[in-house]
Amino acid sequence: MFTLNCKGRLLVVDKPLVMGIINVTPDSFYSGSRHQETDAILKRAEQMLKDGATILDIGGQSTRPGSEKLSADEELKRVIAPLEAINKNFSEAFISIDTYYSIVATRAVEAGAVIINDISAGSIDSAMIVTVARLNVPYVLMHMQGIPQTMQQQPYYENVTKEVLDFFIQKVDELHNSGITDVIVDPGFGFGKTITHNFELLRNLSVFSMLHCPVMLGISRKSTIYKTLAITADDSLNGTTVLNTIGLMNGASILRVHDVKEAMETVKLFEAYQQAGK
Repeated sequence: MFTLNCKGRLLVVDKPLVMGIINVTPDSFYSGSRHQETDAILKRAEQMLKDGATILDIGGQSTRPGSEKLSADEELKRVIAPLEAINKNFSEAFISIDTYYSIVATRAVEAGAVIINDISAGSIDSAMIVTVARLNVPYVLMHMQGIPQTMQQQPYYENVTKEVLDFFIQKVDELHNSGITDVIVDPGFGFGKTITHNFELLRNLSVFSMLHCPVMLGISRKSTIYKTLAITADDSLNGTTVLNTIGLMNGASILRVHDVKEAMETVKLFEAYQQAGK
């Protein structure tokens, strides 16, 4: 069991949780996750919470391979009003901001976010780590080789699991020394990794339990699924459920997904499976 201090509210991770993805963008890789009008965003947030999401992850720019990098100002224009609206209408939600900019993190927390989800592990904005420590919120530490614009151009590892684990060991220690006490680790499926790398990480996901942090699995509708099956992201819900199930069996604590209802069903069946063996 893990407990995360989210601005005075405890997020208890004593069973797998679901994080719903709400992209306030026109260009995220999965069209079903794109929402730009506040009313549509609120409707999506309401449905995700009804379906069982504990965390809502709001993102203002696409970080898909080859995506265009937005400025912090542009990102702020997209995310602050939706964050304020979600916080006002759904006070029970734990809101996460998906950003690698420290100024966006700061403004987002002021608007109601209580978790920072940074794909860059502080490598893009050098002020991010000290900012998260000052804000005193949980930090999602993700592994990425390269940057979104170039990360899928021949990623290479001698041993992907060992290298990602070594990265986490070093970074978690750095974060703790910087004053960040609550860390969630995310192996970064699809971020500077081939399909083979992704499957190897999923197969070895249980090794990350040695970090004593919740492990987040973010593989929903990604190319590992649709390229392996020769389908599209739109047709990848079944494949997502399969890989989420494998992830739960290998120790995932949080499922980051586009489809909350199906992810919650996966969690409930997994829990029933576990209980049957006791």
